[in-house]
Amino acid sequence: MALFQVSGFKSYAELREQILPARQTRLLDRTNHYNFGTRTQEFAVPPGVDPSGFLRSCNRDGGVSIDLNHGTTTLAFKFKHGVIVAVDSRASAGRYLASNDVNKVIEINPYLLGTMSGSAADCQYWERLLAKECRLYRLRSNHRISVAAASKLLCNMMLGYRGMGLSMGSMICGWDQEGPGLYYVDDQGTRLSGRMFSTGCGSSYAYGVVDSGYREDMTVDEAYELGRRGIAHATHRDAYSGGAVNMYHMQQDGWIKVCKDDVSELIHRYRKGMF
Repeated sequence: MALFQVSGFKSYAELREQILPARQTRLLDRTNHYNFGTRTQEFAVPPGVDPSGFLRSCNRDGGVSIDLNHGTTTLAFKFKHGVIVAVDSRASAGRYLASNDVNKVIEINPYLLGTMSGSAADCQYWERLLAKECRLYRLRSNHRISVAAASKLLCNMMLGYRGMGLSMGSMICGWDQEGPGLYYVDDQGTRLSGRMFSTGCGSSYAYGVVDSGYREDMTVDEAYELGRRGIAHATHRDAYSGGAVNMYHMQQDGWIKVCKDDVSELIHRYRKGMF
C-alpha cells in the first residue's frame, strides 16, 4: 500500500471515472481506423471530444486564428481518347515552399487515378484508403469497381467527417465498362460528374487556357499539349503553384505516365502567349 502511494498509482475505478463521462457505464465501441466493414465507421476519438466545436473556437472572434493556406493547380478533362490528368508539383505551407517535387496524382490502381489539392495529408490518407476499399471490392466481386462507385465511396467518407476540418478537393478519373469517367469530390461531400475540372488556387488560370483550346475530337498529342499549357500558364500567374508538370493519360487498358516537364522550360516555350 505504501508503494502505491509513493508511485502515485491509481486504482481501476479512479481511472475509469476520469476516462468516462458522468453516467456513462461502458466504453464506446469505436474503431481505430475507418473501415466500411464495421458498424461504427469513424476514427477513435476520446469520449467528450467534439472536433467540430473545437474548430469553431479557433477563429478570429475567439482570439485564435488558424488559417490553413494551401496552393496547387490540378486539371483533368475527358476527350475522345480517354482522360488527361495534369498537375503541378509544388507543396506550400502558408508562405513557406515545402517542396517542389511532389506528385499530386495518387495511383489508386491501374484503372483509377486521384488528384490532390488542399491538405496533402488528408488527400493521401483518404485516397490510399479508397485504394484499399477498391481492392477489397475486386476480391469480393471478382470484377473492377466502377469510377462512379469509387467516387461515391470517397464522397461517403467525406460526408461522415464534414465540418471536422478536412481539406480536400480531388478528381477521381478512370476507365470502366461505361468508358472514361471523371468525378470531382471535396471535403464537404460534394460529388460532381463532368468533362473538365480544375482545382486549387491556380484553377482559374488553368480553366481559361483549357476552355479556349478544348475539343472533344482532339488528337492525343493535342491533348497532351493542352494539359501542359494549362498547368504552365497557371504556375506563371499563381505564386503557390510551380515545380514540374506531371501528366497522366487514362486509356482503355489503364493509365500511363506521359511526362514530367519542368515548368521553367515550358514557360519559355509558351512565352509568346504570356508576356
